[in-house]
Amino acid sequence: MNYALIQKTLGMMTLVFATILFIPFITSISYNDGNILSFIYSFIIIFAIGSLLFFPNMKNSFNSNMKIKEGFLIVVLFWFLLSFFGSFPFMFDNNLSMSFTDAFFESVSGWTTTGATIITNLDDLSPSILIYRQLLQWLGGMGIVVLALAVLPMLGVGGMQLYKAESGGPIKDNKISPRIAETAQNLWKVYLGLTIICAGAYYVAGMSLFDAVAHSFSTIAIGGFSTHSQSIAYFNSMKIEIVCMIFMFLSALNFILHFHSLKSRSLKIYFKDVEFRLYLLLIISSSILLLIYSSLMYGNQISSMSILFQVVSFITTSGFISTSYETWPVSIISVLIFLSFLGACAGSTGGGIKIIRVLFIIKELKRGLIKIIHPTAEVPIKINDHAISENVSINILLFFIFYLISYVFLSLALLFTGLDATTAFSSIAACLNNLGPGAGSVIDNYSSVNTISKYILSFTMLLGRLEIYTLLIIMTPYFWKY
Repeated sequence: MNYALIQKTLGMMTLVFATILFIPFITSISYNDGNILSFIYSFIIIFAIGSLLFFPNMKNSFNSNMKIKEGFLIVVLFWFLLSFFGSFPFMFDNNLSMSFTDAFFESVSGWTTTGATIITNLDDLSPSILIYRQLLQWLGGMGIVVLALAVLPMLGVGGMQLYKAESGGPIKDNKISPRIAETAQNLWKVYLGLTIICAGAYYVAGMSLFDAVAHSFSTIAIGGFSTHSQSIAYFNSMKIEIVCMIFMFLSALNFILHFHSLKSRSLKIYFKDVEFRLYLLLIISSSILLLIYSSLMYGNQISSMSILFQVVSFITTSGFISTSYETWPVSIISVLIFLSFLGACAGSTGGGIKIIRVLFIIKELKRGLIKIIHPTAEVPIKINDHAISENVSINILLFFIFYLISYVFLSLALLFTGLDATTAFSSIAACLNNLGPGAGSVIDNYSSVNTISKYILSFTMLLGRLEIYTLLIIMTPYFWKY
């Protein structure tokens, strides 16, 4: 294990994060909100630690490529470091006066684009800390590791291993360009472009400029953080809800599809993709079924727009709220949480199992039934007309098993901390799927959860963001032994 390489890479990316604090710092000056020192103190500490990691190793020559084990370790360590460093502005903010536990939870939730929050008085916070929360999600959406590869190709330390460890699903093997830095740059151009268009659309729909920019950050990141405690419901605007739904949906699609569609100037790219077609079908069918069920069982108590919005919000794992859905029937809330398990498309900023894996499981079940009737038949599994290799098939099945085991085990762990069953199982679902809102005592926020549960949920958010394997694999003795 090349520890000098690991320290240099972590140091470089820590310095990148330190410079990003310039944005909320300028916001604090512009609004004169009295929060300047919070970001000055945070910058000094983070920059100092980054310097200690980077500069002593700056002259080290790394002629060999980064090994896959080093890539995994760097990504995991950096996400934990991000979460630790990200908690500083929350702790230094006088209006919040957060404990480290609460600040760490809020930071993890931001970076992992989960959207679960401890804060109950968002409307009273300073503009600088609000934009900082939104910025965490925006950076976490595409992954600051990919950002580092996009703007700092001078890293020169085997970027592909970082890219593979950071990214989930087909994005690992479906590069836009043979050069990893160019791939990351193109992905960030699409990401930035969507953010600018989204902010403009929010502004035209009626948001203030500040709210439009802030919500564009969390919408494109599929994070769900808002500048208001009522989330999107605060604006009470159908136009804003429509804009939010459109960009939640777009951000839940594979960003490589966006790139190829823009490059070819054709929407046919989307409809040729089987994952996109299934995703669209799931959203439409789920919305129709819930609308019919709600109408038959509860009349006009729940509006059609509210159901459609929450279906899109939950299946994309965004977590925005357009109404007081805690008053809804448990049956509908349960369906919404189940949809979050399906998640967004691979190669997007969303969480969950991912639609491409769900599609594979369906095809695998179909093949199993056929093999029972025709044991000797060769039944290959194809996605987008490409046969899935046996190794990939095994990895997807193992991922699915690990995902379910993690959900059950972590839910039981929360039960042992004293939480009720509804809160325990829904909060783990919300955090593992990087969704945010749950049920029970966490339907509004997580401020009532005990300290041990907050750390378990923080670990769960990181586990979901890193797609199980990346985090679990370094916890095995095999990773360190060989």
